This record gives sequence, structure tokens and C-alpha cells, in this order.
Amino acid sequence: MYDCHAHLALPEFDRDRTEVLRRAREAGVEKIIVVAEDHADSLRVLNVCSRHHDMLLPCVGLHPDRFSEDEPAAPSREEIEAICDLARQQHPRLAAIGEVGLDYWRVKSEERRKMQRRCLRQMADLAAELDLPLNAHARSAGHHAIELLADCGARRVLMHAFDGRAGYAVEAARRFGWLFSIPPSVVRSRQKQKLARALPLAHLALESDSPVLGPDPSARNEPANLAVTVRCLADLKQTNPADLLRIIDCNTRNVFRSLSMSA
Repeated sequence: MYDCHAHLALPEFDRDRTEVLRRAREAGVEKIIVVAEDHADSLRVLNVCSRHHDMLLPCVGLHPDRFSEDEPAAPSREEIEAICDLARQQHPRLAAIGEVGLDYWRVKSEERRKMQRRCLRQMADLAAELDLPLNAHARSAGHHAIELLADCGARRVLMHAFDGRAGYAVEAARRFGWLFSIPPSVVRSRQKQKLARALPLAHLALESDSPVLGPDPSARNEPANLAVTVRCLADLKQTNPADLLRIIDCNTRNVFRSLSMSA
């Protein structure tokens, strides 16, 4: 199993990260793609992944919620350029550019949303320049993110924990071949269950989004819970878990080529 989207460099995992990885291995997780939320977090991700390079693959990115009106200031052009420069320096190590995307749930004003969209275009261009996939977030902005990335010509895209209409996802999968990753919260989310039923197996991937989106919303999530996702998906798709996992692993390697190189 591959965890396509986790935040394992966050301080929540500092005291027991090694144990979290041990439990993940025991559950059958081979590799974990660790996404970053801003420049400082990108540096932290690179550092943590270097210490656990046998299992963790880093990303560099800028989370769209950094443009929220709750933040003291939106990311500057200088910070965005610093993230791009870091990605260029580190790209042989990177699994993807991410986390990037649109978040219209946290970001309300059109001014800040315009800044988000401009940043996402820049990150999509960066991913194309470096021949890396995009690890993309779209909250309350599903079709907006799909349309923008399609307009950018984005080819290898993982839409993580997509909360939009299943029909938008199915159309994006059909037209562009993108993947949609399903978190362990699928066991309690009707929206995620509907999404998983609607999408062909050839366009599904797994993610934990640790430390959130676990099967129990009151508990810290971790990658070992991907086993919960697999069992739920096998039931939803009415197929054997081993067959389902074989297809999903192949999907994931096709998008995240560094998984095959690091095997």
C-alpha cells in the first residue's frame, strides 16, 4: 500500500514518529508521500524525510488555506518564489509538488481567492517544469480547481480527499486520467462513499491525510489506517481486497514515478 498524502512532518508526530512508521509497515504500508504546507514546513518535510528515507518521500508546496483571512497576511510573492526555488533545488528527491490547491471554505473574499488561483497556476507550471505530479487540495472548490488545473494542462494530478460532486470527479478522471485518493474517513463519510462508488478503480488511490480524516474523528489518524480504507473500498466496489489493492498500487506508481524508483 502507498499513502499518497500525509502530514507526518507536523509536530504531532515528533514524539512517536518511529512507532507510527512501524505500525504502518505492519499494516502493509510501503511508502508514504509527505506533503508540505508552506516554506517552513517544506524545509521540515525535507528534514524528516531524509531521516526516514526508506519509507517517506517529500513534497514541497503551499497549502491554499495560507491565503485565509484568518492569517495575518497572505503569502507574499517572495515566499511563493522561495518555495519554487526550493523545489527546483530539491526536485530529484521530490515525489510531487504539494500540498497545493484551492480552498473556498477557509478563504472567502474574492481578492484572496484570486491570489489562491494565481498561486495554483504557478505551482502547476512548476510541476510541469520539473516533470512532477501535483498533490492537490480542493475544499468547497471542487469544480473550480478541476477547471483551473485543466486549463493549465496538468497531466499527473492526485486530487486528495475531494469533497466536490462525484460527477465532477468522474468527468475529470475520464477526460484527464487524474487520481482521487480516499482517506480512512470513508467509513463514516457518505460523500466519500459516493465518490468511491462512482469512480472507476483505475482512478482511485489511498491516503491517510494524517493526522486528520481518520476512521474516528476524535483520534489522531495515522497511515496504518489505510488498511481500514482498503476493507471499506473492497466492500463498496464489491471486489476482493487483494485485487483492489493491486490495481490501486499500479495507479499510484503511474502518477508518482518516484515510488518505482525508490522501491
